[in-house]
Amino acid sequence: MRTNTAADGGSRMATALLMVSTVLVGLMAGLFFAFDISVMPGLARGDDRTYVTAMQNINAVIDGNALFGALFVVALLAAVASAALELRRGQPGVAVWVWAAAVLYLVVLVITFTVNIPLNNELADAGDAARIADFSIVDRFENTWVATNIVRTLCCTAALTALVRALVLYERATIR
Repeated sequence: MRTNTAADGGSRMATALLMVSTVLVGLMAGLFFAFDISVMPGLARGDDRTYVTAMQNINAVIDGNALFGALFVVALLAAVASAALELRRGQPGVAVWVWAAAVLYLVVLVITFTVNIPLNNELADAGDAARIADFSIVDRFENTWVATNIVRTLCCTAALTALVRALVLYERATIR
């Protein structure tokens, strides 16, 4: 039988934050995974000029998408708020898993802002692919970008797994 958690003022907020964080981290893990298994291998099959043009276009679309940027950051904010709320609600077992997810997702953000975005900017600064004479930039870009994206995928998937564990524990805590 479920307890009446409505008396707990933070229960609805806790539920919402945990669900939002889980969904957003899941979306990000899926995005990174899609790049790992389809986008980057597909681009690698083409010529360097096409590779540069496609990556410049992909990065421009992502950079210009305010919704993407907001959701990318809100995933972390929701996890941190959820973990803090669970601690306040006396649910340290749930909170520890959410904190673990937040730390893992923070690693994703750090990698993104210190490695992947600078690489994207370097590729953008190379200019129009039709005018590039030396495509050595592609090898430097591709090797590092792909490797760090795999790390982002693994960290984001681990964060998602931690959030799912937190959801299971959260559900158990609401049942008596």
